[in-house]
Amino acid sequence: MPNERTAIPSPVLAGRTIAIGRGLDPGRTMEIAEGLAAGGVGAFELTLNSPDALGAIRRLAARFSADTLVIGAGTVLTVEAAEAAIDAGARFIVMPNVDPAVIEVVGRRGIAAFPGCFTPSEALLAWRAGASAVKLFPASAVGPTFIREMRGPFPEIPIVPTGGITIDNGPAFISAGAVAVGIGSWLTGSGDPAEIGERGASLVAALKAARA
Repeated sequence: MPNERTAIPSPVLAGRTIAIGRGLDPGRTMEIAEGLAAGGVGAFELTLNSPDALGAIRRLAARFSADTLVIGAGTVLTVEAAEAAIDAGARFIVMPNVDPAVIEVVGRRGIAAFPGCFTPSEALLAWRAGASAVKLFPASAVGPTFIREMRGPFPEIPIVPTGGITIDNGPAFISAGAVAVGIGSWLTGSGDPAEIGERGASLVAALKAARA
């Protein structure tokens, strides 16, 4: 039997976007998050290899309700790291790889798990282990056609392409069947909340139009 599977958080599906913060200044994560929320981006992933990542997750989870801006943890490589991120307030866990042990523990905690995959075999392994969705990484290496082809044999597996995504190619991934996209430096790189809000609003509008 498959392990416990938690639903994808609704804000991820509403905005079709997961903003990724990697290596951010811990003192600026709150204002960056405010910019994302203002732009209608519903999910913010902080990678655990960032400075004071757990502290930032804890502060953001206390500030934002899960239906306004759901906070997650990325680059989660071990069961221990997953547990620590969930204890800090993360409501989705993102991995660069497939580790059934991590997926199982995350699911048992009632938290969404997004393991990183690059092949059909990895995607099916992750799904059978209880993943909520699979993260196609690096998406820029294969393009939207990969999503469309994967939907043939695996229509039930939600895919979130990540890596090299911008407003220029994000809509094509959504049109091909992705449920959302993960976007890092294009969206959060400037660190300016006003610019992040503007980019976020434009991105969410473009992705919603692509899904219509």
